[in-house]
Amino acid sequence: MGQMITRIREFMRSGLNPKQGGGSSIRRNSQSFFAVFITSLKSDKLALIGVVLLIFFIFVGIFAEQIAPHGPRDRHYTEDRQIRRLEPPSWEHPFGTTDVGRDIYSQVVLGTRTALIVGFLAALLVTFVGSVVGIISGYFGGVVDTVLMRIVDFFYAIPFIPFVIVLAAVLKPSLWNVILAVSMLSWRTVARIVRSQVLSIAKRPYIKAAKVAGAGHVRIMFKYILPNVIPLVLLEMAFMVNWAITAEASIAFLGFGDPRVTSWGQILHINFVSGYSRAAWWWTIPPGLAIVLLLVSIFFFARSLEAVVDPRLRKR
Repeated sequence: MGQMITRIREFMRSGLNPKQGGGSSIRRNSQSFFAVFITSLKSDKLALIGVVLLIFFIFVGIFAEQIAPHGPRDRHYTEDRQIRRLEPPSWEHPFGTTDVGRDIYSQVVLGTRTALIVGFLAALLVTFVGSVVGIISGYFGGVVDTVLMRIVDFFYAIPFIPFVIVLAAVLKPSLWNVILAVSMLSWRTVARIVRSQVLSIAKRPYIKAAKVAGAGHVRIMFKYILPNVIPLVLLEMAFMVNWAITAEASIAFLGFGDPRVTSWGQILHINFVSGYSRAAWWWTIPPGLAIVLLLVSIFFFARSLEAVVDPRLRKR
């Protein structure tokens, strides 16, 4: 009987068969994950471009205050004390100036940090909540699964923009409220995707062996099931970063963002409200192009993660 329990525990650790050791299996799985990711990155030029662009944006976001030559609300004047109003791009102001003489280049640089903060923080919160709900729902099934999925359906019924408007009316506009709004309505997709994966994993023999060996539910969910869904979670997190950045830019463009924080959506909002969105092209293109390039870089980066999740996408 003791030998049988020992064999079951070895089987439970390996996740494959009783002849494999747990530690070496985990190391091979970890190595294979990063090896496939790097291989996909090397073979996919678009993914490599995306990684380079993403590193560039992260660098700009970290050192934004050192890179930006001026404050986002500093006004600039000519030698005869006239406001540099709607000046096109020049050496002194690479992206031109606004209608009140503010440097657009500095605003775009500082807006990079805002986009990255909202994107990554919201994505972390979304993937954490969605993964926990999805694992619990798929593992227990039955009544627990039904209740949690009905809660997910309820959040699917809430429209995003009206919800943000109500939230902005109830709470004061702030960057954290934007992150909260994005997180509250985005975890539902992650939960459904993770749940569908866990429903399959929960039926595998090593999970049944773990139950027979006396492992608790929490241990099974987060030690034996979670490692198998991490590649999928990372992929969804990459897409959630894109969604969060787009949502923040949309909220700020509509005028419900934090007026104290410089963001790309806020730049476009002020440009549109002032009525110079067509006349001053240098005021529109830089923040709009920055949004597009950041979203494209993350999307291309996610292509490499897709190859890790789905072997059929790997180039042979």
